[in-house]
Amino acid sequence: MRSLRGKYPRSLAGQVFALQVTVVVLLVAAAVLALVVQSRHDSNAEARTRSVAVAQTFAHSPGLLTALKAPDPSRVLQPLTEAGRKAAGVDFIVVMDTKGIRYTHPQPELIGKRAIATIAPALAGHVYTESVNGPLGREAQAVVPVHDHAKVVALVAAGVKVKHVTGAVARQIPIILGAGAVALGVATSGTALVARRLRRQTHRLGPAEMNRMYEHHDAVLHAVREGVLIISKDGLLLLANDEARRLLDLPVDAEGRHISDLSGLDPGMVELLASGRVATDEVHLAGRRLLTVNQRSTERHGGPRGTVTTLRDSTELRALSGRAENARERLRLLYDAGLGIGTTLDVARTAEELTKIAVPRLADFGTVDLAEPVLHGDEPTSADTEMRRTAVSGIRDSHPLYELGRLISFLPATPQARALATGRPELVPDLAAAPGWLAQDPERTRMIVDYGVHSLMTVPLQARGVVLGMANFWRSEKPQPFEEDDLSLAEELVARAAVSIDNARRYTREHTVAMTLQRSLLPRTLPEQSALVVAHRYLPATAGVSGDWFDVIPLPGSRVALVVGDVVGHGLHAAATMGRLRTAVHNFSTLDLPPDEILRHLDDLVGRIDQEEAGTADAGIIGATCLYVIYDPVSRHCAMARAGHPQPALVRPDGSVSFPDLPAGPPLGLGGMPFETVDIEVAEGTQLVLYTDGLIEDRTRDIDVGLELLRQALAHHPDRSPEASCRAVLEALLPSRPKDDVALLIARTLVIPPDHVADWDVPFDPAAVAGMRAAAAEKVDDWGLSELAFGTELLLSELITNAIRYGSAPVTVRLVYDRALTCEVADSSSTSPHLRDAAAMDEGGRGLFLVARLAERWGTRYTPRGKVIWAETSLPRPDGSAEDMAWSDVLGEEL
Repeated sequence: MRSLRGKYPRSLAGQVFALQVTVVVLLVAAAVLALVVQSRHDSNAEARTRSVAVAQTFAHSPGLLTALKAPDPSRVLQPLTEAGRKAAGVDFIVVMDTKGIRYTHPQPELIGKRAIATIAPALAGHVYTESVNGPLGREAQAVVPVHDHAKVVALVAAGVKVKHVTGAVARQIPIILGAGAVALGVATSGTALVARRLRRQTHRLGPAEMNRMYEHHDAVLHAVREGVLIISKDGLLLLANDEARRLLDLPVDAEGRHISDLSGLDPGMVELLASGRVATDEVHLAGRRLLTVNQRSTERHGGPRGTVTTLRDSTELRALSGRAENARERLRLLYDAGLGIGTTLDVARTAEELTKIAVPRLADFGTVDLAEPVLHGDEPTSADTEMRRTAVSGIRDSHPLYELGRLISFLPATPQARALATGRPELVPDLAAAPGWLAQDPERTRMIVDYGVHSLMTVPLQARGVVLGMANFWRSEKPQPFEEDDLSLAEELVARAAVSIDNARRYTREHTVAMTLQRSLLPRTLPEQSALVVAHRYLPATAGVSGDWFDVIPLPGSRVALVVGDVVGHGLHAAATMGRLRTAVHNFSTLDLPPDEILRHLDDLVGRIDQEEAGTADAGIIGATCLYVIYDPVSRHCAMARAGHPQPALVRPDGSVSFPDLPAGPPLGLGGMPFETVDIEVAEGTQLVLYTDGLIEDRTRDIDVGLELLRQALAHHPDRSPEASCRAVLEALLPSRPKDDVALLIARTLVIPPDHVADWDVPFDPAAVAGMRAAAAEKVDDWGLSELAFGTELLLSELITNAIRYGSAPVTVRLVYDRALTCEVADSSSTSPHLRDAAAMDEGGRGLFLVARLAERWGTRYTPRGKVIWAETSLPRPDGSAEDMAWSDVLGEEL
């Protein structure tokens, strides 16, 4: 019926009604249009006639010419025009001169302004009418000339607004519309009566439509693949289509009988059909068929009381939906495995993720056994047959399976050994009937079977053709054994996990190699020295090795250099670069240069490294930061410079903490920018704290917050040892697993006692050498180093003589008694001596050779005021012997 209504939207009565409405509307519209046109024509004509009459009357009025000749025509004419306008019923009377300038106007402010009118015809002596938009609105006006002896001396314009003469239309239109409304009402009433009668008789359908409707009804009802039943309120079957008869096996005379009288129906089906209640997709049995039943009341849709029931055979659909649900569950499991396996680069963690994904959705228990080399990052070989149990997961924690960490050697007859040898998975539906598996460990395997584990799948963890281990899936709670579909699913899970485990294994190997390289490049032990008490910490990052390093380098004169640096990046490349820079720092330190020059040499080195690697695949700016500090325990001066590195911290003996105002300088490798050395004096017991940015920087906090935490961790503990300070700083600033490498170096300053240092000013005269030798020998004897007195005299004699002969005044001498006896001769010349071999007949050139033979070490150190030549002599052993060669040997070689 809905389709028929769409095809024939109106009945015959409706079409007649529409025609009547159209005719009435057209008649009303035509009448209104004619009235408006006629009224407009009449209004314009009347307005023009009235305007001409008033204008001519006023133009020929006596006294007008006299008023025009008056000194102020407007004062005389304005009252006259206003009185005439009101008496004549027009909107304005305007008197103007021959140029159109107004003498009068209803709006006095417009007097003296040019009128809006066409005056040329009037100046020619004619009466002219027109319609204009004037100051008062839309107006019909007439312009009439004023003659004086046949000469036009002025003009008179009169006008009236058209809307003031159109009132007839407004009075006649309501009459026309009222007549049209009455006609429409009569037509509507007649049509409604006819339509109502037709609806009662034909239900809005004609005979042809009704016949076609019933034909379609029968065709659709009996052709659909869905059973249809119509049941009355009393439970009588009124209609059943062919599909319903087939699904329910209804007899031929079923229609007209009560539902309870039909044999062969399931009691649940009879109860539902007889109750008349609403049902949605209820499943009921009908013989061997599974039917989906929907039932609705017909009364809700305007029909007689009863129900309509639809039946659909869902036997095959239910089986298909079960298989589809299994497929969806498998896909969901694989999807979850893709997200949940391999989240870290840890071998054991990845194996655990595999077992947790599989339990309980695939198996009741899951275990992973890996070859021992895999856990250490190595690739297993055919000789590696023992497996380490790496992961165990199950629906219960108590089970008889091998425990976590157990080293297992599988017998050749076991499924695990066969899978390991062939690389193909093994399916054991019934473990109780698998003698090879039972022979592995008879006591334990019997416990496993008695526990209820009855089925096993063993799948090799294979990547790049190499078997890394085995994944075992056990079933106990589910009564059905594993099938081939389960095995294929397990293979896909294990294949994904094998790739992740292999990636984790290779990462472990690379991480181990990088860590080994990095630790081999870092100092293993700190050198012995008397200037500082040093403690250090190095913490590698969890994500991989980095380029952080530290160093403690003894310098001549009991001084010590502290170095902390950081190479940008992670991995082997950063660790190797760190090793190169650390070696370079050692080499540059032997030159005994100030910190800023050391950093400048390092900056040049990093720039050259970048140029060397510009053409390689991993080319890029290396970038590094460094902090270099030199501490002198004699003067208690600390010289420091940094290249883009965090500033050091000073913990003073009173417990206060400060960060020296040390210029940052550019990172190493940029080139072209200077570094600056800052020299500060520190008290004995001051702690120097050097660190890399990994200590204070973190993604969750600002660097200023990190510096404040460092200050709080160091403050108010002046007596704490450097070792204890290291522990306190790391506990306060670092999480359990730092994201970046951290190098920390804390050194407490010591001071060489003043009585272990001797200084002299030497007169710039060769004769002064003998006196200095005697004074030095006496001082060495006072220190109880008589064994070194003769050698010290020879060293000072040569060094002072060279300074006076080749250097410049002033010349000073200093002896320092520490772990070694150090002789220092300073002058104001920057010329450095060079060791050379003298010929047999040369009279000189053997002085520095003698110094090199007598001293343990010697060298030159430049200062802002010149240079210092220094030489160190080892102290005597506790048994009284000296490490130097005998003086007779030295003198023998000299002679």
